[in-house]
Amino acid sequence: MRAIQITEFGGPEVLIPTELPDPEPGPGRLLVNVTRSGVNFADTHQAENSYLAPSTLPMVPGAEIAGRTADGRRVVGLLNGGGGYAEKAVADPNTTYEIPEDVSDEAALALIVQGATAWVLLRKSVRMEPGESVVVHAAGGGVGTLAVQLAAHLGAGRVIAVAGSEDKRALALELGADAVVDSAASDMTAALIEANEGRRVDVVLDMVGGRVTDESVRALAPFGRLAFYGMASREAPKPIQPSNLMRFSTTVAGMWLPHAWMLPGDVVGTAMRELFALVIEGKLRPIQGQSYPLSEARRAHEDLRSRATIGKLTLDTSA
Repeated sequence: MRAIQITEFGGPEVLIPTELPDPEPGPGRLLVNVTRSGVNFADTHQAENSYLAPSTLPMVPGAEIAGRTADGRRVVGLLNGGGGYAEKAVADPNTTYEIPEDVSDEAALALIVQGATAWVLLRKSVRMEPGESVVVHAAGGGVGTLAVQLAAHLGAGRVIAVAGSEDKRALALELGADAVVDSAASDMTAALIEANEGRRVDVVLDMVGGRVTDESVRALAPFGRLAFYGMASREAPKPIQPSNLMRFSTTVAGMWLPHAWMLPGDVVGTAMRELFALVIEGKLRPIQGQSYPLSEARRAHEDLRSRATIGKLTLDTSA
C-alpha cells in the first residue's frame, strides 16, 4: 500500500511517500480501506516528537481516518499511535463511529477530533453556561470554526473569535461570532476586554500558548475559565501561580482528547452523535479546507504550520 513514513524526527521534510505492506488487524480490530486521512495540528508535533505521547520510529503518522470496513460500512475513526497517512489502517472499534448517510467523509473527519475537541472543551473542561462570553483563539482552524458555532448553539452570550487574517475573521462572523480580534493584537488582554464591550471574559479556549495564554488569563472575569488544549506557537506560557488563581477566582484547565475515552458514559460517542445530528440538521457546518494528494503530506504540514489554512485539511488516498 502507499503510505507516508517517518524514519527521523523533524519538520515537514521528514514526511516521505513510500510503499509498505498492508497492516494486519489483530483480534478485535478493524481493517479500514482509507478514503481520506485527516491532518491535525497534533500531527506536526508527532513528526518532531514533541507531542504529549512520545513517538517511535519508523512510523506512519496520522490519527484520523475515514473509509470503509471489509463489510462495506462507512466509518470515521481515531487511531492510537498513528497509521492514518496510508491507504489502509487498523482501527479500534471503540474509537470508530459509523458515518450517517447524509454526512460526507470530509465532514466526519472534521468532527472526530476537532469537533469532539470543541464539544468536550465547552461541555466538560469549561462547562460553559448560557449567557457567558466565550473567546475562541485560532478561530479559523478546524477546532476554532466548530467551537464558534457550538458556543453560539449552546447559548453563549457573546462569542469572540480571535484570528490572524481578515478572511478568517470574516468567516468567524459568518459562523456566528459576535466580535473578532486580530491574533496579532499587541495587548491581548485589552483587546479581549474591548471586544467584550468593556467586561472581562468568562471562557477562553486556547491552543496557541506563549503570551496569548498569559494575556488571556489576565482577561478572565471572576470565576472565568481558560481551557488550554494545544501550543501552536510552540512557546510555553508562564507558570501559573495558584495564589493568583485564588486571588482572581479563575480556573485554568488542560484538555487532551484521548482522556475523554477514559470517562464513563461514552462521552465521545455522545459528542459524535450530537455533532452528526447538528450537521444533518444544518445547524453545524464543518469548514472543509484544502484536500491534498497523499503524496503531498509534506505540503499539508507546511501550510498548516504557517497558519495560512482555514478549516479541516485532508489527504486524499486515491490521488
